[in-house]
Amino acid sequence: MKWLQPGDLLRVIAPSGALRELTNFERGLEIWKSRGYRVELTPGFDDRAGYLAGSDANRVRQLADALSDPDCRGILCVRGGFGSTRLLEKAKVGQKENPELQKSENARCPMPDAQFPISNSHAPKWLIGFSDITALLWNHDKLGIWGVHGPLLTTLAAEPDWSVDRLFDCIEGRPLQSLQGKGWAGGKASGRLFPANLTVATHLLGTPYQPDLTGAILAFEDVSEAPYRVDRMLTQWRMAGAFAGVRGIALGRFSRCEVGPDSPSFTIEEVLRDRLFDLNIPIVSDLPFGHEGVNAALPMGIEASLDAESGLLICGDTSQL
Repeated sequence: MKWLQPGDLLRVIAPSGALRELTNFERGLEIWKSRGYRVELTPGFDDRAGYLAGSDANRVRQLADALSDPDCRGILCVRGGFGSTRLLEKAKVGQKENPELQKSENARCPMPDAQFPISNSHAPKWLIGFSDITALLWNHDKLGIWGVHGPLLTTLAAEPDWSVDRLFDCIEGRPLQSLQGKGWAGGKASGRLFPANLTVATHLLGTPYQPDLTGAILAFEDVSEAPYRVDRMLTQWRMAGAFAGVRGIALGRFSRCEVGPDSPSFTIEEVLRDRLFDLNIPIVSDLPFGHEGVNAALPMGIEASLDAESGLLICGDTSQL
């Protein structure tokens, strides 16, 4: 059965940054347990190596063990930060193991940790997270997961009740309510939904881990990125032709992305309008997802509709996942 239900086993992993918010983490665990789920901490989830949650090898093992565990139905990510893109590189996601090739590559480019291939031959699991977890969500086909761009274990307790309920509606197969925002450009569009942190998604462009975005509806959010850096990222998307074939753009929260009054700058909204408006596709802004505020769950890869006339993002039937 695809949907999660109380009693299912979920495993906790830390594929990105090191755990720093123990109280919030424990509160997040309690919410999942209060809903009837069995939650297991994967060994090594609380390791540290600089800003990372342990070595690449440790974090790859966490992901690989959770994906290959036949009793595990879902994977809960501890926090964002940085590190999941390193796992894509280190794990050779989606590639079959070739010991001779691995030995040869390690000889040419020695690394402190071994490389671990991760295949998608296991039964699909749910994987829940956002921010840096974008890199894993955008490779859901290669990893063999059903992804949810939604609260991490360290952010879940800060969500209002309706947002927590929405997350469980998403993974347990109940309909999702439309999200209300502000329409910028007229028109309507439908396509597969690709929610993402803009910075992480931008750094996947031109790599083997950039998904095919033809016919997609992009849903972007970000935090602590000055307007000029958002401008730089969106300009890269434009010059790379990465918006070609995209049908619509949903914009969530861009937290702490304004500069002080003494620094000459455009506002973040001015940058977003300047870099996106002339794409001539439906755009809806001010949607309730992202950092430092309500982070409404968005299923990865679901068919969604964007109505820029009424400012709505409408998630379709989650049975499509």
